[in-house]
Amino acid sequence: LIDDLLPVATASHSGRATHVFRAVPGGSLSQVLLVLRAGEKLSEHENPGQALLHVLRGSVQLTAGDDTWDLGPDDYIAIPHHRHHLLASTDSAMFLTVVRERDELVS
Repeated sequence: LIDDLLPVATASHSGRATHVFRAVPGGSLSQVLLVLRAGEKLSEHENPGQALLHVLRGSVQLTAGDDTWDLGPDDYIAIPHHRHHLLASTDSAMFLTVVRERDELVS
């Protein structure tokens, strides 16, 4: 699936492509396979709940406030529960696992 998403990310203006997996429809747990091309970034945003980022391929830099983490293949991090952004140093693929807060759930 990663190799299928790389050309989609290349063709995309944003330089990214995703595939979303939902554990249970309407539930709070989801996983996103995220592919980012080198030099592309997810702009600063809030954390929607408890989140874990697992780098599958490539290297990325996660920044939250004054803290920065460089992550490579098989590295993972619990994403801080405040504003952050993500920059792909190389073509990268990651799994983002999110458990949304109860008040974030849509009925």
